[in-house]
Amino acid sequence: MTSPNQDGRVTTQVADGVATVSFYHPKGNSLPGAILARLAEEIMALGSDPAATVIVLRSEGDGPFCAGASFQELQAVRTPEGGQRFFMGFARLILAMTRCPKFILARVHGKVVGGGVGVCAASDYAIAVPEAAVKLSELAVGIGPFVVGPVIEKKIGLAAFSMLAVNAQEWRVAEWAREHGLFAEVRDTVEEMDQAIADLASRLAASNPEAMARMKQIFWQGTDHWETLLAERAAMSGSLVLSDFARRAIGGR
Repeated sequence: MTSPNQDGRVTTQVADGVATVSFYHPKGNSLPGAILARLAEEIMALGSDPAATVIVLRSEGDGPFCAGASFQELQAVRTPEGGQRFFMGFARLILAMTRCPKFILARVHGKVVGGGVGVCAASDYAIAVPEAAVKLSELAVGIGPFVVGPVIEKKIGLAAFSMLAVNAQEWRVAEWAREHGLFAEVRDTVEEMDQAIADLASRLAASNPEAMARMKQIFWQGTDHWETLLAERAAMSGSLVLSDFARRAIGGR
């Protein structure tokens, strides 16, 4: 199934117990609200689909894996409420991924910025290539990684999250991300990455769904309050995006 969204799309295919969810946007696989909503909907639906035992999340093309939030939509925000609504798109996607009872494998073929780092952190097992450098750029545009912060901190710890959040203009190489737990594996080539994902997905598709669902509950234990927390964080970002600093920074991109 394919869903076109503001010149982008979300595609879902299920075969042999493996569901593959792909997203695409011409601006570096950035994430406008419509694509965020569609991704959350697809993952929630697959969570109750008996034909899918494991989910692979990927983006298309050979450029960035994800350029983060849509700057076009950020520029269009006019009120704090509108800003919160936009950032709630990231909150709902993170909640859908962490609440889904099935393992989500992320295929990270290129650079990852901002909200895309949160998407990687919300996956249960990410496999990347050396080109998949990561950066949390929010502070550089006058806001902060408030919505994606909790899931990144849970995955890699406060110290590593702080390094990314404070030094908002520095890229961290894929090996750094692996050493700190954001990526589970870094493979030398795209072909090797794809083979590793296919092999793992195939093994998981033949595994006990109930055991995996219970494992996932353990992985994300302690996040029951995130519905409230992420809404509060979305309000922070929604307000800050209207500041003069953010307007100048976003307008210059």
